[in-house]
Amino acid sequence: MSGGAIPGPDGRLRCPWGISTEDYVIYHDEEWGRPVRGDDALFERLCLEAFQSGLSWITILRRREGFRSAFAGFRIAAVAEFTDADEERLLADAGIIRNRAKIKASLANARELAGWAPGELDELIWSYAPDPATRQVPRTLADVPAVTPESTALAKELKRRGLRFVGPTTAYALMQACGLVDDHLADCAARGATTG
Repeated sequence: MSGGAIPGPDGRLRCPWGISTEDYVIYHDEEWGRPVRGDDALFERLCLEAFQSGLSWITILRRREGFRSAFAGFRIAAVAEFTDADEERLLADAGIIRNRAKIKASLANARELAGWAPGELDELIWSYAPDPATRQVPRTLADVPAVTPESTALAKELKRRGLRFVGPTTAYALMQACGLVDDHLADCAARGATTG
């Protein structure tokens, strides 16, 4: 079927986006769609998805280690303590995307999340995971939505709780990347290969 999974360099069937670069092959096979749990881990993904807005994911993926270094490993408690001087440091850091609005949103989100109970972000995000039995398995990329009712509701709740740069499309990308949904195509070798 046109638009379905295609063989990668090793002959293994993958989602078409997952074979364009070696970075994507690794990310597709080992990370995308696998469950991510924990407040700090989900904060990292929330930040990176926001930074990706308007850019290609490969740009973020190739700078992820730079982001981790610049943002104290995305430890919420540490980032919440960042000062104006840290913001200026981030704006000068060529290892990340130097977008003032996205940097400010990440810092503001960390400050907001620092006041939440441990595990609250994890519990909130995962409470929006749809029942897999209610979802059709995508056969082509055209079958994969950009937004769902669950991502719209999650974005609305995150915004209501004071978080920024969390629209429905960003929320759905987070849900895909963190394993709340399995959007690997039906014939993709990674479909259903979750770790948790």
